[in-house]
Amino acid sequence: MSFSLPDFTQLSLEISACTESDVQRALTSAHPDHHDLAALLSPAALPHLPQMAGRSRDLTLLRFGRTTQLYAPIYVSNYCTNRCAYCGFSADNQIPRRKLTLDEAEAEADILHQRGFQHILLVSGEAPAAVDTDYLEALALRLRGKFAAVSIEVQPLEQGDYRRLFLAGITAVAVYQETYNREIYNEVHLAGRKCDYDYRLATPERAAAAGMREIGVGALFGLADWRAEALALGLHLAWLRKHFWSTNLTVSFPRLRPAAGEFEPRVLVSQRDLSQMIFGLRIFDPDVGLIVSTREEAEYRDQILGLGPTRYSAGSCTAPGGYADPEPAGEQFSVGDHRSLAEVSEAIRAKGFDPVCKDWDPEFQLAQ
Repeated sequence: MSFSLPDFTQLSLEISACTESDVQRALTSAHPDHHDLAALLSPAALPHLPQMAGRSRDLTLLRFGRTTQLYAPIYVSNYCTNRCAYCGFSADNQIPRRKLTLDEAEAEADILHQRGFQHILLVSGEAPAAVDTDYLEALALRLRGKFAAVSIEVQPLEQGDYRRLFLAGITAVAVYQETYNREIYNEVHLAGRKCDYDYRLATPERAAAAGMREIGVGALFGLADWRAEALALGLHLAWLRKHFWSTNLTVSFPRLRPAAGEFEPRVLVSQRDLSQMIFGLRIFDPDVGLIVSTREEAEYRDQILGLGPTRYSAGSCTAPGGYADPEPAGEQFSVGDHRSLAEVSEAIRAKGFDPVCKDWDPEFQLAQ
């Protein structure tokens, strides 16, 4: 039943073959398919970006109203056994390493709770000996009564582990393939469990099968042809939608940011490119949650408000203990938007939208 991706080169060829008429058809289709998504991601769609933005805006308003959900990450550890060429946490990088104790992690969460956050994302490097299922379960049990939603972005786990974490109060799992291009994937993942492309690709379905309320997928843009990457992401999204129709799905669009190791992007991805992806994915799947994180600059995040994204992070720190320590060390990457929750909320209101820190009640989770 696992998702199988078509040849990445063929995806690029399909996109490059799209014409003006293909774009027009995609923009008027009531039920766009993956050929329509290819057209919307193609160079032929560039003259139609204003029209794409308008349709993306209308669909977002129809499905999500005038709300933007806000969350913050908590980095619980930056230990990692993988050697990933692009990541600040890579085992090769000489950075200060730290794992938060359960008390320290709870204290970080308390700071975010006091600031008004109700949705948090627990993040760690991929080092199972440092942050395993037992640790995450114990932390979830401490936090479940304080937050409306607790999500994780950690190493891929087995279905049974995800089920344990769901019962402990974890509501969602985010796992990014980084790149769907198998050849480039093998080139940038040099050592560690993350070298197993297929195991990682199957992770979202294991988490969904375990009953997780929400699954987040994405790619790290800057490693491979961004158009083919976005089409592969759309195909993965559609497969998950078909096989796990009761699971909420989200997509993130992280672009490479400066980090330890000084990895240079293989492909430059502009803000215009990012916008085309956002508009295309929204038109392709009107119900998917689209996330724009603090990797992006404040000016861009303000400009794209209301045009497709439904969720923003705010006041983020990417180093363990970074909310209690004003000068933390060992960050995963440098953020682009340093504004606080209050400042991001005010920017959202200024555009005529409502910042939302809680959109469902944790009692629904506890009842399952």
